[in-house]
Amino acid sequence: MEILSSRTILRPHDYDATLEFYGGTLGLAIAREYPGGTVFFAGQGLIEIAAHGERDGTQRFHGALWLQVRDVYAAQTELTLAGVVITRAAQQEPWGLHEMWIEDPDGIRVVLVQIPPDHPIRRDLR
Repeated sequence: MEILSSRTILRPHDYDATLEFYGGTLGLAIAREYPGGTVFFAGQGLIEIAAHGERDGTQRFHGALWLQVRDVYAAQTELTLAGVVITRAAQQEPWGLHEMWIEDPDGIRVVLVQIPPDHPIRRDLR
């Protein structure tokens, strides 16, 4: 499986305070913004602060490792054959990305993502 890019996704309790910490206190530059989220440059990686996520009071989603692959469906087959448990099968999300979820040995969610050619992430917004 070839990894094309990655980012760490955080879904904090206090979105605005977290934005201030990463952007103001740490001085990270903004890579891009979208409704409900901001992505910062962090050296060779990216940190995404998302204001959305699972917050039902009983289970809180703190974050995930986001790995972009060329073909998430091929990656699913490869990982299944390797004995990796797929916690959420590959599918197209309402926001247009194709995602599949697995977990590392400590239960950290790893999201494998395929970005379709026509998705806004691929467009040059300059």
